Amino acid sequence: MIDPSLMGRLSFTPTAPTKPPLQPGRHNLGIAEERDAILYVPTGLEEEVAVPLLVMFHGGGGSAEKVLPFLQEHAERNQFLLLVPQSIYPTWDIVIGGNGPDLQRLNQALTEVSSHYFIDPDHFGFAGFSDGGSYALSNGITNGDLITHVIVFSGGFMSVFMQEGAPKVFIAHGLSDEQLPIETSGRPHADKLKAAGYDVTFLEFNGNHSIQPPIVKLAVEFFLK
Repeated sequence: MIDPSLMGRLSFTPTAPTKPPLQPGRHNLGIAEERDAILYVPTGLEEEVAVPLLVMFHGGGGSAEKVLPFLQEHAERNQFLLLVPQSIYPTWDIVIGGNGPDLQRLNQALTEVSSHYFIDPDHFGFAGFSDGGSYALSNGITNGDLITHVIVFSGGFMSVFMQEGAPKVFIAHGLSDEQLPIETSGRPHADKLKAAGYDVTFLEFNGNHSIQPPIVKLAVEFFLK
């Protein structure tokens, strides 16, 4: 029997918190000595209330510090938890050779977050940029019985071996993307998902291979609906 994790299935299951909430701000979760996952906790979260959780995956060669600034202010203003894992290698395992150590560390990070907070089962999202967008899209669709929203900023590919649930999908891609052309990534991904019955919001914008703050704002609104 094939290990479901090899196909991108998470072993994580949300549970009731067993630890007190964390103080507002950024926290290293302690799951790795290097390139640890970071959790941003907004000010004023109510205790014992289900909290939306958005997981943001950085691009190839990136880091948590590169993508946190695009979403931290939104997390603070809209009162959602922001989890930013980091790939062990320069990019995510699924890009290099298949699901493996990064998925395992993601399970650990999610378990740690769940030990402090009730995760809102209606607002649990995966988001990502570039290779991170591919990771969010692939594993978000694979775990759609758990993940409710998938947000893809200029993602490159979609690798799905099993489909579960029906997460809502937001795809944004630049018309002048020089690294991952929209004709071979954003557009066909949106078309395939729509044909499969997914609720897809697809946005083309005038821009290159980058994260656009106005697009991020629209994506956060999509996530919190």
